[in-house]
Amino acid sequence: MKISNIYIKQISILSMVSLAVISLIGTGCEVEATQKLEDRGYQLTWSDEFEGDAIDGSKWTYDIGTGQDGWGNQELQYYTDSPKNVSLDGEGNMVITAINETFAGSPFTSARVKTQGLFAQKHGRFEARLKTPYGPGLWPAFWLLGANVDEVTWPQCGEIDIMELRGQQPNIINGSIHGPGYSAGNSISGSFGLTDSRFDIEFHVFAVEWGEDFIEFFVDDTLYNRIVPEDVPGEWVYNNSEFFIILNVSVGGNYVGFPSPDTPFPQKMIVDYVRVYQ
Repeated sequence: MKISNIYIKQISILSMVSLAVISLIGTGCEVEATQKLEDRGYQLTWSDEFEGDAIDGSKWTYDIGTGQDGWGNQELQYYTDSPKNVSLDGEGNMVITAINETFAGSPFTSARVKTQGLFAQKHGRFEARLKTPYGPGLWPAFWLLGANVDEVTWPQCGEIDIMELRGQQPNIINGSIHGPGYSAGNSISGSFGLTDSRFDIEFHVFAVEWGEDFIEFFVDDTLYNRIVPEDVPGEWVYNNSEFFIILNVSVGGNYVGFPSPDTPFPQKMIVDYVRVYQ
């Protein structure tokens, strides 16, 4: 895995973010942190603003069950479609809630929503404005998975993690890609850190811009990592299929470890909107 240097840049941030220093830890192409976005002429193709009283079943479906159902990472939660785990709050947000409760043999419940079979797109800009949960052992994520996963399996289908956070480090998010030869602990990844705030305190916009030969990662329109085919040790699988969207909050797992007695529950990921452009 290619490891780049850790470096810190003093930069000005959009007024929505109150911070002075951005820490960038990249394993792809190092980039200057910048507010200026390249105008790629994107047009909105899909969105959910989470208005109304109920989750739109024409846009979202659910994964139900545990890690033993074939898509877990030694996680502890049981994913449900119960309103107590995933619902709209009536204020324009979707809320995914992790709860410390025993259900079907699991010590926690949570939710994992996805657009599989309902919406997928190849290339473009995918973004969500959200506020993360926090606490040791919590693992919120906003990510994309190749729609051909049932045909070629993972990681050949490709995975783009737009935002993952370890709850014990609530000021740092990671953006990664997984593919054949560079998956799981060998993913190609970069990190973005806040020094004067945390991602559970305020809403932030997390995005990727994805083309035939690049994937760029953003927080609040600040580009912090760029990955190109030359950065991966295996096949570049991001032109082979459309990708669908997933949002979830995991509890435990090999990425974050176990919750501690000090981990507060319930914990919520609050999603203001999800938007896709092409």
